[in-house]
Amino acid sequence: MTYARHDLADDLNTLPRMPSWVTSARPETPEDVAFLSGAALSHLHLVLSCEGVPQSLLRARLALRAAEVCMTYQGRPERAGDMRDAVAFLQPGDNPGPAGEVYLSWRRAVERPVSVNALHRALPDLEPDQIAMWLDGYDPCDGGDPRGAGQGAPVGRAAAVLQAVLADRPRDSTTALILADAALAQALGWSQVVPLLAIGLKRSDPRKRDEELRLACHRALVDAVQEASQLASDLTWRMARLQEVGPKLRAQGSDTAVALFLSQDALPPTALTSLRSDRAARRFCDRLVDLGAARELTGRDTFRLYGV
Repeated sequence: MTYARHDLADDLNTLPRMPSWVTSARPETPEDVAFLSGAALSHLHLVLSCEGVPQSLLRARLALRAAEVCMTYQGRPERAGDMRDAVAFLQPGDNPGPAGEVYLSWRRAVERPVSVNALHRALPDLEPDQIAMWLDGYDPCDGGDPRGAGQGAPVGRAAAVLQAVLADRPRDSTTALILADAALAQALGWSQVVPLLAIGLKRSDPRKRDEELRLACHRALVDAVQEASQLASDLTWRMARLQEVGPKLRAQGSDTAVALFLSQDALPPTALTSLRSDRAARRFCDRLVDLGAARELTGRDTFRLYGV
């Protein structure tokens, strides 16, 4: 891997900024709300098209955020640090617990191009036909017409999927939100799920129906896109910093280790198998922290996790 030296501001200056009239607007009508959410999604589409944005890492961070929101929906106390711990140190046959399961579902949902098979991998307790039925918006057992299934405005499609899943599984907000964000991604022509509705919806919003739910989804997207755009800007800066210090990382296997940092939210040193030993991996991670290219995420002396 060759690292090109450049000013850290180069990539940031290429990222489009959210217009102030979107972030500061006070919509008064449903049409205003829909217009602002469309503008916000258009802005995010441009951000996601920028070459400098670490796409995999952005989705991984948003997946962690979405899992954290799902925990609050369930009234559970686990937060980001708890879920990182639950998943990062899993051994074969271990049970990650309820929070870990939710986090793993979101991680798997964003890792692969959106498809029924990929969503089945993220939600293995569902049958692929059931996933397809929800995403397509019709039930063939009820004589639904598959022609034009899944068509319509992106936010309307996502809201319909959210409502349909919760009608069948009223206590399974994680599945409903993953499939709603998948429907949104498909409707927008995005290749992979980007957690947005899960981040922006308030706890009481999924209980709404029809037009009220669509409006809640529009409002949620304006807030979620702001958060996702700010995160994209921060991660772009951090990626540029890591690329800047790349030539100083002389350890054998460092290129592969750096690539892992740019695709995953958090890593224990033991995950850096391209390095010669666990001790070498720990030194490598500490070197990244010293150079300002990574952070230690736990504050612990042992069982540490590192991320960009």
